[in-house]
Amino acid sequence: MPHLSCGGPAVPPSFAAGLLLASLPLLAFLDLPHPTATAVIDAVGVSRSRAYEVKASVEVAMTDLVRPPGRPPAPAIESSPDAGAALSRELLRYVMSQPGSVHGGTDRRRYSDGFRLFVLDLWEQYKALDLASFAEAAEIPPGTLRDWLRGGRDAVANLERVNGAALPTDKAKGPRIESILAAFKTWKGAFKDFCDHVQLHLRIPWGRTTIGRLLDVHGLRKQNRRRGRRPDEKALRDSFDTFFAGAQWSADGSSLSVTIDGQTFIFNLELNVDTHTGALVGMSLRDSEDGAAVAEAFADSVATTGASPIAQLLDNRFSNHTDEVIEALGDTIKIRRTQGRPQNGAHVEGAFGLFHQMAPDIVLDTSDERELARQALLLVVLSWARTLNHRPQVDKDGRSRVRRYTEDSPTPEEIEAARAHLEELHRKQEKARLTRQARLDPVRREILDQFFERLDLLDPDGNIRDAIAGFPLDSILAGLAIFEAKLERGTLPDGVDARYLLGIVRRIANEDEGILFAEKLWQARRTAGDLVLLRLDEQREEHEEDALDPMDLVRRFIDLAMATDRTLDRAFWLRAVADTIEPEPTEQHRAMFLVAARRIHATHRVPTKQRNAATRRLVAMIRPIA
Repeated sequence: MPHLSCGGPAVPPSFAAGLLLASLPLLAFLDLPHPTATAVIDAVGVSRSRAYEVKASVEVAMTDLVRPPGRPPAPAIESSPDAGAALSRELLRYVMSQPGSVHGGTDRRRYSDGFRLFVLDLWEQYKALDLASFAEAAEIPPGTLRDWLRGGRDAVANLERVNGAALPTDKAKGPRIESILAAFKTWKGAFKDFCDHVQLHLRIPWGRTTIGRLLDVHGLRKQNRRRGRRPDEKALRDSFDTFFAGAQWSADGSSLSVTIDGQTFIFNLELNVDTHTGALVGMSLRDSEDGAAVAEAFADSVATTGASPIAQLLDNRFSNHTDEVIEALGDTIKIRRTQGRPQNGAHVEGAFGLFHQMAPDIVLDTSDERELARQALLLVVLSWARTLNHRPQVDKDGRSRVRRYTEDSPTPEEIEAARAHLEELHRKQEKARLTRQARLDPVRREILDQFFERLDLLDPDGNIRDAIAGFPLDSILAGLAIFEAKLERGTLPDGVDARYLLGIVRRIANEDEGILFAEKLWQARRTAGDLVLLRLDEQREEHEEDALDPMDLVRRFIDLAMATDRTLDRAFWLRAVADTIEPEPTEQHRAMFLVAARRIHATHRVPTKQRNAATRRLVAMIRPIA
């Protein structure tokens, strides 16, 4: 029914349905022929809820058009009983068309996810009813309805335990296994509830671990396993990764003294050593240890060997990481020594030790100038280095360092493997450095200090706050909110302290990183022209064309996001929700987000952690923190 009359102005189908429904009572009162409400809705082709929503709007507009002279009467505070009756009929129709959506006795009733979403839609439609009247008409406990509207916890409490009922002994395992497998194939609820169902209704006295392992073996449910522990760093303190000659050099400086005519002069010897062979590849002798010494020793090493290494190992002295050093290294990867790991500098430190053992004190009794002292020391060092490089090594089949260096011919695969390993080491060190910088962020520390002081959390040394400050600010704020909410609701485990807060923030950061990974993976695959993703894009375009308004589009996208179990698809639909809300006026963002959050938390099929993660990700997309 695209038009009210031939040649008349175009009217939206929803308005036509609402106008016709509003005219039905008048036609019935005048005893005129008229169709039924169902016939009107079927003929126009719109949803029942949308038709009644427009009908209510038409009736309100009509009262304004035919309003009598004078001040309009004040709106009635009490809701119309017709609205409650209409609401009850709507719910009855849904329950009749969806058997099993509401089940259980009067004392303990259970609802399906679809029923909860339908109730939320009705709440938006029947705004004239207050919460108590709405709950009475819907036959839903007010507390349960209030939890649904605010997206809170599940209103269904723990299952009733059979008082004094002894569980049967375990005798026939085969039939019980078949019973559990058959029941799980049609089960739609949470795993915990399924285990309670097995124990109470199937009368099988097996625990969650046994049931979970059984389902895992038969491929019906995958168990979540703990990640393996990281290796103890103390067990790795005597190891140092080497690859081949020229893969990595290690440089360091040491002060040496020369005495001339009773006056002592101090010089710095910057030595560069190949970590695989131990060969002394280059050096620099200057007045002090600075960036110029590192650059000069590196250039001398390149001149000696004929090529630059893949990586250069330097200690954490500031002068070793200046722009001058970075420019001198060029494409060579600059790696910092790990603090507290002496073996990182063992090669060059060992060379200095041998030098101090072999070289006598340099004392010149002459009146020459300072340059004479430097040249004399340079000759001594050169003699020592060349002698050491050409000395045969018993543990290396009698080959000297020079021979090992020149004869070592790594394959392209070995070079690439060494480069990948060193780049990964460099990436880890940069990530650790950025984490240390984040812990010094004044904004994060101020937020944590105020939170710890307000809740009287003990952290005298600040170690826990340092650890928390290393995570992203979004994860920190979400963790603080969850911790304080649990504290107010009394759901924190007994005896927990600030370390429990650290665990919450860490888990949230891991979940957010996983969602962000899904988004980036989606973008990468979309850029690569992945045909598998075209279907979802087409679905989004179809919904955008069919949606009545942005709020309707938000509801559709949220339902699609919570209906999938794939992280990639859920990230796509959450991004679609954020893209729908962002163009709307800023004052409407909060209301639209709350509607989305209620639908997210009304989908009890999805675990609570995943619902919380979806809510956090959505608000981060809508209101990002700079």
